[in-house]
Amino acid sequence: METLSGTVERITFHSEDTGYSVMKVIVGTRSDAITVTGKVPAIHVGEHIEASGTWVQIPQWGRQFRAETIRTTAPSSQEGIEKYLGSGLIEGIGPVYAKKLVSKFGDKIFDIIDQESKRLQEVEGIGSKRRQEIKASWEKTKSVRQIMVFLHEQGISTSKAVKIFQAYGEHAISKVKSDPYQLARDIHGIGFKTADGIARQLGLALDSPQRIKAGLWHTLLAAGDDGHCGLPRAELLGPTSKLLSLDTEPLVAILAQMIASEDLIEENFSDITLLFPPHLVRAEQQIVERLRQMIGKPAHYPVTDIDRALEWAEKSTGKALAPSQQAAVRAALQNRVLIITGGPGVGKTTILNTVLKILAAKQVTMVLAAPTGRASRRMSESTGLEARTIHRLLEYQPGKGFTKNARSPLKADLCVLDETSMVDIPLAAAFLQAVPPDAHLILVGDADQLPSVGPGNFLRDLVASHTVPVVRLTEIFRQAATSQIITAAHQINQGQKPDFPSPIPPQSDCFFLPRDTPEQIAQTITHLAAQRIPAAFNLDPIRDIQILTPMNRGSLGTQQLNLLLQESLNPPGEFKMEIERFGQTLRQGDKVIQIRNNYDKEVFNGDIGFVSEIESDPLRVHIRFDENRRVPYETGDLDELRLAYAITIHKSQGSEFPAVIIPLAMQHFVMLQRNLLYTGLTRGRQRVILVGEEKALGIAVKQTGNLHRWSGLLSRLQGN
Repeated sequence: METLSGTVERITFHSEDTGYSVMKVIVGTRSDAITVTGKVPAIHVGEHIEASGTWVQIPQWGRQFRAETIRTTAPSSQEGIEKYLGSGLIEGIGPVYAKKLVSKFGDKIFDIIDQESKRLQEVEGIGSKRRQEIKASWEKTKSVRQIMVFLHEQGISTSKAVKIFQAYGEHAISKVKSDPYQLARDIHGIGFKTADGIARQLGLALDSPQRIKAGLWHTLLAAGDDGHCGLPRAELLGPTSKLLSLDTEPLVAILAQMIASEDLIEENFSDITLLFPPHLVRAEQQIVERLRQMIGKPAHYPVTDIDRALEWAEKSTGKALAPSQQAAVRAALQNRVLIITGGPGVGKTTILNTVLKILAAKQVTMVLAAPTGRASRRMSESTGLEARTIHRLLEYQPGKGFTKNARSPLKADLCVLDETSMVDIPLAAAFLQAVPPDAHLILVGDADQLPSVGPGNFLRDLVASHTVPVVRLTEIFRQAATSQIITAAHQINQGQKPDFPSPIPPQSDCFFLPRDTPEQIAQTITHLAAQRIPAAFNLDPIRDIQILTPMNRGSLGTQQLNLLLQESLNPPGEFKMEIERFGQTLRQGDKVIQIRNNYDKEVFNGDIGFVSEIESDPLRVHIRFDENRRVPYETGDLDELRLAYAITIHKSQGSEFPAVIIPLAMQHFVMLQRNLLYTGLTRGRQRVILVGEEKALGIAVKQTGNLHRWSGLLSRLQGN
């Protein structure tokens, strides 16, 4: 890292949204300006900057200084002041008035505007109205500068400071001072430890009630990231005590206050007492209330003769339904609410399509939804009907929430939700609230797959409660039974190690390649993805082949595998632009995944795209998520993207890929679980290859893991 300082000569580009700037700067006695790029919330010609960063060579634009931090100060020379004031920084002052003001007041002009603004009227052409305009604009500019200086003094980087300023505006200083822990709740990329560091720097005591309250909240919300809606008292106090480096005694007193004020909710169930965030209690209660309302009513479809309807559907589709499938269709037409669950190849799609075909012929209005964009597209392809993500269906608006809700429900006689295992408790509550009171509901999903990334175990709890009608499909049909992928998946789900043939038949769609060490596994995966699979099955190595791994970390985690695969599948080239941000290099042609919901861009957690273009001036990365949709990312948004040659099995939920490769090694021991392997295996459409240690495969098949998630939903459904 180097540091340079100079005066801003020209601003080539500045984004108010991200703070990213490209500027020409005169450094020292040099006559030629250098290009400096980096983040700063506000920058103007004539300002003095101090930047820390590194020199880079951009093929198209030459040598540039890429700044990690930029600090700005008002100019001190009269020439710099004149440029500064004439840059458009302050409303009411252009180049002409800038010259007049500096000529009249010299380098005292800033003090005059700040403290004696009435004297501005001594300059010809400046009256009362213009003076007030200048003063108001100056105050706003000064506020931005003060905020950024304050945030830098707290050790906050420029990129995070920009996000804080965007979130809080001119109230940023007061917000941070009054509750620094709010930063961790409001702003992506700022965690509890960063907020706690700011609080300590502001003088907050280790045992202050505010810090303890924030620590308890953090532990409870972090448990939500592990799938829990609430926690028993001991599991809340223990980790919080460790987090804050405090005994539990002061925590107990603050916890009692939080319960009394209903900042946290304590509830007793038949076998456990749990502490919840209020919003998750409301969500669980809303789910139970709406389902009970619906289950208590009979179906009222305009179908009078189900036997004739089934016969007509079979003739229309040319597919004869097995007795179990016919029974499932009957159940769908005879119940107000129905869950259809089962593994791959058991006919869930056939049953759903038959039901939809029968009801469409009767002019029943239907809406179809799935949790992710990829799952909704798959649903559209399989049914031939429009399917949308839950967020689009409910018309989500950033900052406002869902437009469709109990007060403004969907317009439909039937609502169908696919991939229900992926739906967490808050999203399930929002969806059910928007289902019209007189509508029907069909929930489709595989209850044996991994549960949702968010809190709760919605589908599994509904099935286990025995309060909602369920059709559980187990029969594997003839066409599916020829697939080794499907037979292996069902064997794994039953706790049996798949019977992989050896030697491997030439056209086998699922097989296991034993390897003894992580190095051998990584080499085999790279060879398979880059050479063997594309050559043998005519598949594109980047678009069609997906590596699914249990973890992010380790030599066989996403991070290391992505580096290997990027080097092998998309190496650097003379005319291939690339950018390094947030500890990773993105290159034209790379496969990437969105890691959090971005409602402004309409890109959601788990969406996979490709880097189609990287602009260097201004710096911007374009990601193509489908054939006709390109989304621009400013540099400050790139922390939302990760390389996606390898992704976690969790991130693959709701998706299918032509070919899947899964590494299995003892370094993944804590994640070697049956439902994880089962989920990964069922993501492959044409080919699935397991590569790794025999012992790891055996453990994954046998280990059911801790599937329990702390939640009140099951007890609420059962009335306990």
